[in-house]
Amino acid sequence: MGFKIGLLGLGTVGIGTAKILLSPEGRHPLIQELEIHRVGVRDISKTRDINLPSDILTTDLEAIATDPQIDIIVELIGGLEPARSLMLKAIAHGKHVVTANKAVISRYGPEIFEAANEKGVYVMLEAAVGGGIPVIQPLKESLGVSRIHSVIGIINGTTNYILTRMQKEGADFADVLADAQNLGYAEADPTADVDGLDAKDKIAILASLAFGGLIKLEDIHCEGIRQVTAADIAYADRLDFVIKLLAIAKCDPNNTNPTTDELQLRVHPTLVPKTHPLASINDVYNAILVEGEPIGQVMFFGPGAGSGPTASAVVSDIMSIAAILKTETEPIAHPLLSCTHQHYCETASMAELVTRFYARFLTKDHPGVIGKLGTFFGSHDVSLESVVQTGVHDRLAEIVVVTHDVKEGNFRQALEEIQSLDVIDSIPSVLRVL
Repeated sequence: MGFKIGLLGLGTVGIGTAKILLSPEGRHPLIQELEIHRVGVRDISKTRDINLPSDILTTDLEAIATDPQIDIIVELIGGLEPARSLMLKAIAHGKHVVTANKAVISRYGPEIFEAANEKGVYVMLEAAVGGGIPVIQPLKESLGVSRIHSVIGIINGTTNYILTRMQKEGADFADVLADAQNLGYAEADPTADVDGLDAKDKIAILASLAFGGLIKLEDIHCEGIRQVTAADIAYADRLDFVIKLLAIAKCDPNNTNPTTDELQLRVHPTLVPKTHPLASINDVYNAILVEGEPIGQVMFFGPGAGSGPTASAVVSDIMSIAAILKTETEPIAHPLLSCTHQHYCETASMAELVTRFYARFLTKDHPGVIGKLGTFFGSHDVSLESVVQTGVHDRLAEIVVVTHDVKEGNFRQALEEIQSLDVIDSIPSVLRVL
């Protein structure tokens, strides 16, 4: 029994996927039963690094999604449309879907999974988060018996590469970004990466799986790395931290009722202690740290993008579907592969978040400034762990503070009052501390 594949998109990941399917030697024997039946592309005449029969290429992507001979549609065109519509069209025609499209899943996941459940087909998305890192299926299956407390990840390779270069070279953000674009590590329009939007899509998917509920993308607090400076990197290093763009989903570990729990959902640059497992994840690599009971801590690490790693995850999903189809005489909703979430997770207000903060102040070089900072912070129950005055530049003193755990709302109120002081020139940086 063979399975016919309809491949939508023949870009970097599409070509990688096709190459695996066309070279089954040394791989799982099930791959020999997977046949590329049709391939949808924008331009048939384009030269590509793969040899495919010209008669299987077409620009009519909808015809592939509705082809009665095709069993599994693999969506690798990216973007929101026509990807979403093609997935829904394929589902409506009884086809299983494999996708790497985190943008569609994070925004339209409920619509897509509801349609798939009604039709009795599977939607698989291992490649949507973490490239070749196997994290989606473990959250669905292996870790499903654990009560997950937190999922914290470095899940965008571009920003991790930029921050790593800034740390190693003492360079500024703009210079490293330009170099990353020249090297192909960053897009010409880097907004989705450097503003945290890509990581936001991905943590929405991971949080949904980890906490068994639907996630509203607009509930996730999101900050990018544009405001991180070489000075912040240097001060963090002196204080035994590194700065990483973290995507965080956490619940209250003392609450045993997941339907009443409020999740912390946030993406932002964070000071990470050098002793923390995520501190050593550098360059374009990704890592996801999952903590729960009774599993403890588990970390998934590897290449978060690229043709080979992502294609590996795509083909793994195709094989999972094919394996089930070989053993089922009729479509049955596999409980560990289907999406059965019904309720939306509640999200905690950022003002209620309890965390540590790093803040850098430029002040007039007057006596008593540190004392005034301490007084205003103290009046809002903000306790300072360390205060360092690093010197005077252009008649302005630079003061760096790190707090103990404080409520974010209290910290922000204190900053607002401090900002109005005559001795304060500016507050260039405010970052959370893990």
